[in-house]
Amino acid sequence: MALGQFAYASNTNRFLAASPLADQPFAVAGIPFDGVVTNRPGARFGPQAIRSASLMLCDGIHPVFDVSPLDHVGDALDMRLPNASPLPEVRRHIEAQAAALMARHHCVFLGGDHSVTLSLLRAARAQYGQGEPLACVHFDAHCDTWTDHFGEPSGHGTWTYEALQEGLIRPEQTVQIGIRSSGERAAREYVADQGGQIFTARSLRGLDGAGLNSAIEAIRTRIGQRPCYLTLDIDVLDPAFAPGTGTPEPGGLTSSQVLTFLESLADLNWVGMDCVEVAPAYDHAELTSNAAASFVWTYLSGQVAKRTGLLPSRGA
Repeated sequence: MALGQFAYASNTNRFLAASPLADQPFAVAGIPFDGVVTNRPGARFGPQAIRSASLMLCDGIHPVFDVSPLDHVGDALDMRLPNASPLPEVRRHIEAQAAALMARHHCVFLGGDHSVTLSLLRAARAQYGQGEPLACVHFDAHCDTWTDHFGEPSGHGTWTYEALQEGLIRPEQTVQIGIRSSGERAAREYVADQGGQIFTARSLRGLDGAGLNSAIEAIRTRIGQRPCYLTLDIDVLDPAFAPGTGTPEPGGLTSSQVLTFLESLADLNWVGMDCVEVAPAYDHAELTSNAAASFVWTYLSGQVAKRTGLLPSRGA
């Protein structure tokens, strides 16, 4: 670690204090939009909070993958968006900017509310789908399969339904993890009814480490090597671990459980990731932004290890 690189001596707020994006294989970009939240606003400030928290990771060497993504990732800063425009217009801007980034880089996006994921999936399917829908792993407290958004046609609680309806993701290779919020059965079980799989937070209670192996192997078997997109709503965590989010739901996953999933599934054919719904105004002691930064760092470390041939063999 060079002189002056300690987290709070940093003069940058790029993720991991990485260089500006140029020709690095991996890109981090922020999406500062929270125009369709249903409860507490503020996720537009999530990208900068996650970046700030990431600075404490210092040299960034991951203890499982034994690599640092620092030399492989560039920060594209935040998308420029028409925040006061109708959602379809905002989504068009997000999709266009995401497509330009995906054409040259493996991307991680920092949200923003969860409505941004529909645009990212549109761009990802066009870039990686080869004419076929993607697989999708979706961490969340909420199913996001409502057919409307409190009378409005679209929002941060409808994107999964819309993605399935548009054929962006394959139903039987869509997996939801951590679902637990209130909701009518038609929405709550929609993914399972379409042939996908749901691991509710209730079904994962008391399981961690080796206790999650059966769920991990079921996901790996279901998805195989189909190009797969990862979307992680920070409210998948119990509010004890992530109070800084717009729609907290008690009874959620622990940070340890989520890290076990991310570390164990690093060998899937991931094509991109987003981490959304971090709302720092409601955070305490940076718990939420630290968790989000750690999840993004873990994902990037796993992908760098895979790209460089250093991914540990399963069971190692």
